[in-house]
Amino acid sequence: MSTTTITTTDVAFQSNGITLAAHLYAPADLTTARAGIVVGHPGTSVKEQTSGLYAARLAERGYVTVAFDAAYQGASGGFPRGLEDPGQRIEDFKAAVSYLTTRPEVDAERIGALGICASGGYSLAATASDHRIKALATVSAVDVARQFRLGADGAQDPAVFQGLLTAAGAARTAAARGEDPGALPIFPESLEHARAMGGEHGAEGFEYYCTPRAAHERSARSLDWTSVDRLGTFDAFAQVPLIGQRPLLMVVGTRAVTSWMSTEAFQKAVGPKEMYWIEGASHVDLYDVEPHVTSAVERIDAFFSEGLGAS
Repeated sequence: MSTTTITTTDVAFQSNGITLAAHLYAPADLTTARAGIVVGHPGTSVKEQTSGLYAARLAERGYVTVAFDAAYQGASGGFPRGLEDPGQRIEDFKAAVSYLTTRPEVDAERIGALGICASGGYSLAATASDHRIKALATVSAVDVARQFRLGADGAQDPAVFQGLLTAAGAARTAAARGEDPGALPIFPESLEHARAMGGEHGAEGFEYYCTPRAAHERSARSLDWTSVDRLGTFDAFAQVPLIGQRPLLMVVGTRAVTSWMSTEAFQKAVGPKEMYWIEGASHVDLYDVEPHVTSAVERIDAFFSEGLGAS
């Protein structure tokens, strides 16, 4: 499909009383309302990274897209900073849908969602409970709560998460006493430490977020400790059957150690669904590495063209 020139606009909208910062991408030659896509970023990421890349690439193909920073993170509002609140993240998706319904460039009856990494899980939960989302695609989808509890590969020693819960409780106690609770660091000090702790998946995450490849000053380097126990009881996949007959596409790399989570969610879906495997791609490769991103965008475009009507 040919691409078109696009415009990028800084916008903002409310999510549960919190102001979210976002970028709106649209074809420059708009004459009629188009299908709209809400694009959510990975955990700790910001709209200037992979979600913005996918939003721009889809706008080049005729969609009106919005990429937003989650509440408490990036350029969005909310306190404490670095909070990962599953309920709020789901609300952010719905708020972005609401925002698109107000835009004259968007056909409110043709809105889809694209969730990347952690937003893949959150977008499944949002779609399950919001019928305005007519079609859903994910890229490298994970349930970040499962990742915390079980590890990226599903093989984490249960003692690791139990230790995090203990530390989270201690942080809550410290805050109640007026002390500084500190924060949970996300990344180790070096690429070598990242590889030692998390294998190639950990090393790739460090390289993406902590080197000139894609580092951004507003991308979170730590999480508020209360994120841990909020994630402890969350399940992004529990209500996947409520998506019903709305179409679902899950894009996964064949080398992604996290692919078991996309597979689990896929198996819960009851309507039209497809897992699209990209040969040779890891989880993080699908953030920005070619030709994998182009392969993903082409399949996502075809999916939304069918599910929402051609843009």
